[in-house]
Amino acid sequence: MFSAYSEQVDVRVYGGPTTLIEYGGVRFVADPTFDPPGEYPVSHPGDHKLVKTDPSPVSAADLGPVDAVLLSHDEHDDNLDHAGRAFLPGTPVVFTTVSGAGRLGGNAHGLAFWETAELWRPDGGTVTVTGVPARHGPAGCEPITGDVVGFMLTSRDLPSVYVSGDNAALELVKEIAERFAPVDTAILFLGGARMAFAFDNGLLTLDSALGAEAAKILGARRVVPAHYDSWAHFQEGRNEIEAAFEEAGMTDRLDFAR
Repeated sequence: MFSAYSEQVDVRVYGGPTTLIEYGGVRFVADPTFDPPGEYPVSHPGDHKLVKTDPSPVSAADLGPVDAVLLSHDEHDDNLDHAGRAFLPGTPVVFTTVSGAGRLGGNAHGLAFWETAELWRPDGGTVTVTGVPARHGPAGCEPITGDVVGFMLTSRDLPSVYVSGDNAALELVKEIAERFAPVDTAILFLGGARMAFAFDNGLLTLDSALGAEAAKILGARRVVPAHYDSWAHFQEGRNEIEAAFEEAGMTDRLDFAR
């Protein structure tokens, strides 16, 4: 079902959230992370850490030229690690949260929810990048988890692409669907991230079942799962994603894009 969209929009997931999207000749990287396995302290009372369990299958240099970064947020190492942070200044533009652009400076461009930016395509057309709502946990979590933004890529003659970022809120997916559904390719950050000390072990990202529901809400014709492996705080992986989409009758929409 998704073959037409995969031919027009090439997507490759490189472990964790790191995703390469080739769209109208413009090369985007979402949430660059390239560090080896290791531990990262969490800015939360107590001795808490994020633990990266698997090496990145590519380095920044392996990706080749990149035109823009889609950075859902800059405050968590599983979305922007040391090597990913070093990668940012070498790219023409980094789209991220408004607060993140203030912290990063330089080539960072903050997008508020529903704000747009235009990039030129090599053929003279344009790509519109729209910041879309995301929330990294339950309602009211922002003072602790920080701001997050998702992205929609659109162009006059190309299928639409949604990048969820670390979003756990289906009600925000419904808002996005009201403006953009049906979505041709939905890159969903899944994994059911939880940390026992945060929000009574509540979800910080979509789990597999919620991911399938999000795909239904969006009318997604192709679903590319990302950010469900390589870190210890993910509770679900590929097997759970496949099972949830089978239960929802949507297996034909899954594309693991490895």
